Amino acid sequence: MVAGFGVALAAGLITAGRLGDLYGRRRMFAAGLAVFTVASALCGAAPTAGILIAARVGQGLGAALLMPQVLAIINTAFTGERRAKAFNAYGVTMGFGGVFGQLIGGVLINADLAGLGWRTIFLINVPVGALAIALVPRLVPESRLPGGPKLDLAGTALVSLGLVAIVYPLVQGQEQGWPAWTWLCLAAAVALLASFALHQRRAAAPLVDPGLFRHRSFSAGTVVSLLHSMTMGSFFLILALYLQQGRELDALGSGLIFLPLGLGYFASSTRAVRLAARLGRQVVALGALTMALGYGLLALTATALGEHGPIAWIIPGLVVAGAGMGLVMAPLPALVLNGVDPGHAAAASGVLSTAQQAGGAIGVAVVDVVFYGALGGYPHAFAMGLLLLIALDVAVAALVQALPRPNHP
Repeated sequence: MVAGFGVALAAGLITAGRLGDLYGRRRMFAAGLAVFTVASALCGAAPTAGILIAARVGQGLGAALLMPQVLAIINTAFTGERRAKAFNAYGVTMGFGGVFGQLIGGVLINADLAGLGWRTIFLINVPVGALAIALVPRLVPESRLPGGPKLDLAGTALVSLGLVAIVYPLVQGQEQGWPAWTWLCLAAAVALLASFALHQRRAAAPLVDPGLFRHRSFSAGTVVSLLHSMTMGSFFLILALYLQQGRELDALGSGLIFLPLGLGYFASSTRAVRLAARLGRQVVALGALTMALGYGLLALTATALGEHGPIAWIIPGLVVAGAGMGLVMAPLPALVLNGVDPGHAAAASGVLSTAQQAGGAIGVAVVDVVFYGALGGYPHAFAMGLLLLIALDVAVAALVQALPRPNHP
C-alpha cells in the first residue's frame, strides 16, 4: 500500500513534467487533481486490500501529474521578487502538509467518524480535491512550450522503468530482508538510467533537455535537494516509530508531538525570503546546520529519557529541527530553478521532484538499516538514526557551497 503510491509517483514525475511543457501545465495539473481525487475516493471505499493497493497506485499517478506543474507554473507566472515570494509560499505549504498531515491523520483516525476509521484519511481528499478542481480555471494560468514537439516515448519507457527499479526495492527491501531480486533491480536501474541519459543526448526532442544540467544552480541544486530529502522522510519515519512503538503513543498522541515541529517550521519559513535576500544560498546551509543541531538535541534527550521519561522534553529539539527545515525547504526550489528556460520549466520541475522522491526512498532505506540494526531499545535506535541524519545535513551544508552566488553564471 505504501510502495504502490511511492513507485507510481517516482516513475511518473519526469514524464508528467514534459507532458505539462508540451500540452499545457494547467491542463496536466487539473488532470492530476482529478485522478488523485477519484483514486482517493476509491481508497476510502476499497472493499479489499488488492483494490486499495490499485487505488494507491492511482493516487501516485495523479500526484505525479500535478506535482511538477506547480513549480513550473510558479516559475513561468512570476518574476523577480514576486517569484521568490511565490516559491517561499510553496515551500511553506509543502512543509505544513508534511508536518501537520501527521496530526490531521491522527485526529481523523482517533475521531473514527461514522465508524469509517482509517478510511477518512483518504475520503477527506475528495471535497478538497473537488473544490481545487473547480478553482483551477479561474486561478491558475495556462502555459506551454511553443510549437511543442512530440513526446519522447523511448525516453519515457527507459526513465520510468529505471525509476521503478530504484524505488521499489528500496521501499520493499528492508521489510523482505534484502533478497537477491532487490540487488538485481538496483543493478538494472543503473543500466536503464545510463541508457536514458545516452538516449537524451541523441534524441531530437528529449524528455529532459541535457542543457539543463549545464546550469550550476540546477545540477548542484538537484543534488542538494536529493540529499536533503534523504533526511526528511527518514526522520518522520524514525520519529513515528520511536513515538508509537517505543513510547506507545497512539496515532493522535504521536500526531500532537509533531506539532512543535510545525511551529518551528512556521516561524522560520515565513522569514526565509528576507533571510535569503540577505544570505543567498547560505540560508540553506544555515537551515541544514540548524536541523543537525535539532537532531543532536533530540538524540541526547531521547537517550537521557530512556523509555519512560517525560516525552515533553523532546519538544525543544523538535522546534529547532522544524526551524531548520523551514530555512531549507522554503528558499531551495527558487535557488534550484533559477535561470531554467521557461519552455522546459515543468520538465525541470519533474527532475527536481524525482530527485526529492528518490532521495526520500534512499534515505528511508539507509536509515532503516541503521535504526533496526541498533534496535536493542527504541531510544538508542532513534539516537543512532539521528546521528546519520546529522551527517547528511552537514553534507548538505557543504554542498550548498557549489550553488552559484547571485548573478553568477
